[in-house]
Amino acid sequence: MTTPTAPVPGAAPSGPAPAGGSLPWAGAPSTTGAGTVDVEGLRLPAELVTGEAVALELRPASFAGRSLAWLLDAFLYVGLLFVSATIVGGLAAGLDEAATAALFLVDVVGFLVGLPVAVETLTRGRSVGKLAAGLRVVRDDGGPIRFRQALVRGLLAVVEVFSLPFVAVISSLVSPHGKRVGDLLAGTYVVRERGGVEIPPPVAMPPHLAQWAGSADIGRIPERLALAARGFLGRTASLHPQARTRLGTSLADQVSRYVAPTPPPGTYPEHFLAAVLAERTRRELDRLGRAQAARAARTARRDAAPVLAASSHKLVGED
Repeated sequence: MTTPTAPVPGAAPSGPAPAGGSLPWAGAPSTTGAGTVDVEGLRLPAELVTGEAVALELRPASFAGRSLAWLLDAFLYVGLLFVSATIVGGLAAGLDEAATAALFLVDVVGFLVGLPVAVETLTRGRSVGKLAAGLRVVRDDGGPIRFRQALVRGLLAVVEVFSLPFVAVISSLVSPHGKRVGDLLAGTYVVRERGGVEIPPPVAMPPHLAQWAGSADIGRIPERLALAARGFLGRTASLHPQARTRLGTSLADQVSRYVAPTPPPGTYPEHFLAAVLAERTRRELDRLGRAQAARAARTARRDAAPVLAASSHKLVGED
């Protein structure tokens, strides 16, 4: 099997040429590993990716932002601890030394561990300091943290923040996501909430490939490969013409392994990638629309069914 990665000799280009000097593409799959994005020079960020190759970038919080949030929380918790310790000292006036020490220990642990863990659990990763700084703790997959993650962070904070602060500083500066040791063990990191999530515009369908894409069999393209194609299309204007042709052809070769039939000879790789991604998105939206319509129809049938019918979800006495 051959692996054409250069323009087809004598083939007429299909559609208008993209701006930037891209060359036509042979339109046949390569023999490289399936789903392996081995394209040099295309650096992909570590992002969350939806099912249609839309990257939702959760921006890690800066070291300065995390430090500000920690200082605000520390002032709050230490101030509450001081007030609580004063109250506990008054209540323990008539107790022996061991009972007084136990009360103070419970008070300290409660305000340095219990309270921060409870706040982050109930607020799904926020605290007073993080709320003021526009930050939030999330899991590595972008979801809200739960009690287990908050507990691990809270327990490790006593050691690495209050006892050995240089450990947290070094870990935060070395980690790409600014993780301290507690974040590494809990599988969490702190992100910026303010500024919103940047969602790129949808990929437009090249008009001359719409008929081909509508009848093509598009398989399950690996998300990493789809994201690479989506990222390439979003930054073609900033690439050198030779690198743009090389990267586009390599991605088109890999995506074509999941598409049948191949596009018309002379198709530009950027047009092919755009057509596949646009058609992929259209089919997914159609599927979701049909599922939503089916749910609405089922709900309407249940509402219209008699109260005692097997398909009804109404109770006796309800309208």
